[in-house]
Order: sequence, then structure tokens, then C-alpha cells
Amino acid sequence: MKRCRMLAIVFAFLAFARFSRAQEGFFSSWEDRVRATTAEQPAWPVPVVTPSSGIVQLFRTDVVRQITPSETTIWNYGNTKGVDIIPWYKTELDIAVPPYIQHNSTAKDGFGDVSMLLKYRVVSGSEKHGAYSVSVSLTGTIPTGSYKNGSMDASIAPAIYAGKGFGKFDVQSSLSSTLPTGDTAKLGRLVVWNIVAQYKVGKMFWPEIENNATYYHGGSNDGRMQNFVTPGLMVSKIKLNSDPRNRLALIFGAGEQIATSHYHGYNHGLIFTARLAF
Repeated sequence: MKRCRMLAIVFAFLAFARFSRAQEGFFSSWEDRVRATTAEQPAWPVPVVTPSSGIVQLFRTDVVRQITPSETTIWNYGNTKGVDIIPWYKTELDIAVPPYIQHNSTAKDGFGDVSMLLKYRVVSGSEKHGAYSVSVSLTGTIPTGSYKNGSMDASIAPAIYAGKGFGKFDVQSSLSSTLPTGDTAKLGRLVVWNIVAQYKVGKMFWPEIENNATYYHGGSNDGRMQNFVTPGLMVSKIKLNSDPRNRLALIFGAGEQIATSHYHGYNHGLIFTARLAF
């Protein structure tokens, strides 16, 4: 009986050791793949608002303060950010955490919608090989928001991204369209165009200026356009490990969306962003 018990313990230990080695090999291969694929694109930080033209792997959370025309302050905690991973070569998968929206009015506070994004980098070159990147993506949103803090129907949003660097200066842009799967006449379609110019100062500072435009087709805002100019600053990257192969690093940033169009649902949108690259 004691011998059987001893054999069972030995087999369990060997199985655990084998499982541990397999897990270690899986994560090691993943890290190598992430390092290899990100080395083939410029090392620009993801801007405050404009999406990256490349692919990234990080945890991200934003806090946004918006002031409505009626002088009501709205806080958005999370801003539909979450975890972005590189599961395959040249591919990014984003899983967004529903944001929590605080209205400070008679409107009920609550969580927004769940969304996921699949992105593929079509072509790219590092700073030594042209400093450019072009990607495409598809986002899907599920109407899980509470108390009208999300959309009435699900939607899909195809997008294209492009970026080009010139020494310490880079320009990135994105163009996307949000297409509801339900009542299009009521919800309308959105076309969103972002463009940003960044310049590297010192080792970690990236001042930037963005233009964020939204065009409304159908729905209650049919024919309108909302535009913001967003000055900002990214601090990237604060390394957490001295090993040059270790990607663990902190990234911080902030910006303010200043309305420049006649129509705008809010103004003076302060954005604070924090990321953990891994």
C-alpha cells in the first residue's frame, strides 16, 4: 500500500514537472513570437486617441472626462480598453472591458458595451527599414450596456491604419466605419477619421497633436460632423526590467479633446491613459 502511494506521488510529480515545462515552453515561444513580430515595425507609442498603425501587446485603461453643452461633467472609466495580445504572427486580438459611465445628471450610471477587435498587419518596416506600417481590422460590438449606456444593437466596424516615420517624427492615421446590424435608419452609420503627428523628445517623451473627426450618416445626427483637435503627451517606455529582451514596461499619456466643429456632443475631453506592455 505504501509502495502504491509512493508510486502515485512520483507519477504525479513527473506529470506536474512535464506540465510545467510545457507551459514554460508555450509562454517562451509566445514571447519570442511577440518580440520577432514587433521588431518588424516602428517602436512608436500608441497615441492618446488615434489607434496604432502597427500591432501591440499590452494592458490598457483610460479615464475620460467630458463636459456636455449643458455644462454637465461625464466620466468614462475604462473607455472601452482592455487587453491587447499578439496570439499569432502579425495578428492582434483586443478584448475590451465594458466602460463604466458616470453622468452626474438624471441619466443612470452604468456599464457600456462589450467589444472585440481582430487586427492584421499587412506590411511594415522598422526604423532601419523604412519606418512604416499598414494594418486592417474588424471590430464587433455586443449591446450589453446597462441603462442606455450602450448601443441598441450590435455593430461591426472595419478599419484601415497607416503610419510613416521620418527620423524622430511620425504620422499615423486610421479610417473606420461603424455599421449597426439592426435599425440602421434609427442608429445611423459613423465614419471616423483620426490622424496624429508625434515627435520624440529625449528618451521617453512623445508630444503629439491629433485630429479626430466623426461623420454621421443617418440617425438623429444625420449630415453632422464632429471634430476635435487633441494636443497630448505620451511617456514611453518606462522599463521594469533591466533585461533588454524583457518587454515589461509602463506607458503613460494624457491629452485634451478641444471641439473645433459647430456640432459637438461634448468639449474639453480630458483623457488619461495608462498601459502595461508585456
